[in-house]
Amino acid sequence: MGVTFNEATRALFDGKNFATVATVNPDGGPQSSVVWVKRDGDTVLFSATKQRQKIRNLIRDPRVSVSIFGMGNPYDYVEVRGRAELTEENGRALIDELSNKYEGKDYPEEPAEVVRVVVRIIPEKITGFSA
Repeated sequence: MGVTFNEATRALFDGKNFATVATVNPDGGPQSSVVWVKRDGDTVLFSATKQRQKIRNLIRDPRVSVSIFGMGNPYDYVEVRGRAELTEENGRALIDELSNKYEGKDYPEEPAEVVRVVVRIIPEKITGFSA
C-alpha cells in the first residue's frame, strides 16, 4: 500500500491553496512553478501544457515534489514527494475544473495546437508542519 493523506493534507489540497511543483532539469538543477492543484484520493493532480519545461522534465525524469501551504496560515504546509504519471486524456476538463475552483469560471480557450497534460503525483513521502 502507498502513502496516504491525513485530514490536514486533504484539507490543504481540497482548499483554494496554491502549490509549488518542483522538477529536475536536464542539468540536475531544480525547476519550480506555482500551480493550481486538486486531490484525487491520495494523489495530487495538476494541469500544464505539453511544451512547458516542467512537463519535459517529468517525461524525462518523473521525480517530483509539490509543496502547498494554507492561505490563511502559511505555517500550515505539506510537501509531497513522489513520481508523476502523465496523460493527455481529460487535460482540458481538468484545467476548467481547476479554474472554476480558483477563479470561479472556465479557463480561457486555447489554440487547437495547445496540448494539455494531466499530471498525477503518486506520493512516496509526505512531510509537513502545522502551527
